[in-house]
This record gives sequence, C-alpha cells and structure tokens, in this order.
Amino acid sequence: MIFEHPLQEAILLRRYKRFLADVRRPDGSEFTLHCPNTGAMTHCQEEGWRVWYTDSRNPKRKYACTWQLVEDADGCLIGINSALANTLVGEALERNAIGELAGYSSHRREVAYGEQNSRIDFLLSGADRAASRRDCLVEVKSLTLRTQNGLGVFPDAVTTRGQKHLQELTTEAKRGKRAVLLFCVQHTGIERVSVAREIDAEYARLLDAAVREGVEVFAYGVAIEPAENALSLAASLPVEL
Repeated sequence: MIFEHPLQEAILLRRYKRFLADVRRPDGSEFTLHCPNTGAMTHCQEEGWRVWYTDSRNPKRKYACTWQLVEDADGCLIGINSALANTLVGEALERNAIGELAGYSSHRREVAYGEQNSRIDFLLSGADRAASRRDCLVEVKSLTLRTQNGLGVFPDAVTTRGQKHLQELTTEAKRGKRAVLLFCVQHTGIERVSVAREIDAEYARLLDAAVREGVEVFAYGVAIEPAENALSLAASLPVEL
C-alpha cells in the first residue's frame, strides 16, 4: 500500500492517553499526533526514537496528523497503525500473494458471523474446486511486540476481544469450516512468532484449543519502506506454538 499523504519525520517525545503522542519536528517545533493503536505498544514508544507521520490536511480534525511508523534503538522499523494490517492482508489476497489462502475468487470484508455478534475480517469463497478448499474465515491480528532473539509475540496486553475471536473461530472449525488466524507482523526485527503466554494466559489457552480443533495459524512479515511511502505484506514467518 502507498500512504495517501507523504510520510514525514519527527522525534517522539511521549505517548499518552493511548491515542495521543507529542513529537518534535526537525525545525524544533512540537505538536501532537493521533496514535492509531489502542494496545500497550510495548517496546514501540521510547522517547527520542524517530517516527514517521502523515498529515491528513483536514482542518476539521482536532489532530490532523497520524503516527504511522517508528524506528527502535536497533534500527528496526515498526508499523504502529494496527488498522493497516487488514489493508495489507486485503491487498495481498487480491494478488494471491498469501500461498495458504490463494485460489479464492471472493474476499468479503467485515462479515457478521458466530454466536457472539462478531465480524470476521475476511470471508474467502469461490475456491477452485480442484483445490478442494472450503470457504475460509480469516481473522487478522497486527503483531509488533518483539521480545528477544527475533521472537515476536501476541498479544501485548490482555485482550478479551481477541479471546472472543478465538472462541468464535474454534466454534466454526468444529462445524467443519476452514478458520484461519493470520498475524500481520509490522516489525522488521521479528523473524518468528509465538503467543505471549506470560501476558495473556487465557488467550494462550484458547489458541492451543483452537489449533487442536483445526484452526490454522499463519504469520507474514511486512516490508516497511518510509522512503517509498509504502508498506506491503512480505514473506511468511515461522509460527511456534
């Protein structure tokens, strides 16, 4: 994907109230960005780190600029806009760039399903009969928490919403449907993916149960290119559960 507006650089001063971040421009002026991430953003928000933002140029917005990327102390690039995970996966699906999910002709977004009034990120249908593939429910999660030795984990905080999504996917898998949990890894320093058992033990338990019932789990990295004003889904990453 190409950002609608050019990425601009600044230095992070602080993030607060979850949705706000103060930054300093190269000219020394300071201002407040909207932070499009409700998570803990652990290891993604240190004072003095370089960030990139976009300016909507919309005078009706209280905070016209949105924080998009950050560079950590190791020089790794991180996409902190969690909403872009679905955009990246959607573009990759259209290109048949996710091998495990290729061959479906229809990619519907935000489809109601399940017993808990949920919406699935993608419902894939119209598979080539020769491939013997069923319609597929795909839940996308943005992953940015790196722990050590290139390991990325999810979630970065207890997530009751994520727990509900796993319960719904498990139920659909039990009913014979194809169900997929796809981690979109917006961190160039992450080489493999696992579950954060120490952070959310219940999520880990539910994920283990989901896998036993046939829920498939995949992870894909993201190519982050500030100079090109672009992000794109990249290579598959190993999942260790």
